[in-house]
Order: sequence, then structure tokens, then C-alpha cells
Amino acid sequence: SSLVVLENVKETVKDCLLIMLVENISGLSEDDGDFSVEMIPEIHAAAVNFTGNTDAREFAKSLNQNPRAKQQNITARCLELTRSVRAENIPPNTPSDYITVYFENKKNGGAQVVDVQQLPDEDAAIITFSDHKGNA
Repeated sequence: SSLVVLENVKETVKDCLLIMLVENISGLSEDDGDFSVEMIPEIHAAAVNFTGNTDAREFAKSLNQNPRAKQQNITARCLELTRSVRAENIPPNTPSDYITVYFENKKNGGAQVVDVQQLPDEDAAIITFSDHKGNA
């Protein structure tokens, strides 16, 4: 996978700081489209998606040894590939068949859905695909 999760990201850390940290460690440029950073404040994390053939394991190892990252208590790990995603803001009483057809539609990924587990109390569902490429 070309995804790395940065963990222990404090709420006060701005995405621009993480971008510069990734650039300093990797030698790549966000402006050139080499990677993107998505903040996930709910879990004090950020996801780094490398677009080229960057060795994500080597990057994670380098970040974990970096003095600036250690100073901020930020750690990195490669994101595992998964066949399931969580979809949120699903209207109440939405049939699971509708969710299946929605995700199997070419405009929405076009991947084969093998299971839909609805979480009505959370207006969410866990959608499982036949392989990990379906949730990209």
C-alpha cells in the first residue's frame, strides 16, 4: 500500500506542518502531486497517500526515527489494505439493497459488494467488497 497513517497528531498540529515534515523526510513535494495529506482529527491522526512508487515502509521507518516527529510524539505506520469501508450519513430506513447497488454503480466505484452491515443508531453502514480494490 502507498498509504501511511500518522498517529498521535495533536489537535493543534496544522496540516501544513505535517506536509513540510513529509516533504523533509521523503524529499517529495506535495505541490508537485507526489503525495497528499488528509487530517483525521477525530482519531488524532492523518493519512499520507503517496502517488508515485514511494516505499511507504521506508518512509514510515524514517519518520519514526526523525527528531522533529519524535518531538511532536508523531508515529507512522503503513495502512493495511482492507475490503471494508464505513459509509456515514446514510438516511434512516435506507434498504441495504440500495446501498449495495449504489456502491456497485460505476460512478461510485463499480466494485462487487459482498456484505452490507447497517448501523442505524449511527446513520452508517459497513460495506464489504469482494476485494480490497473496491474501496479505493
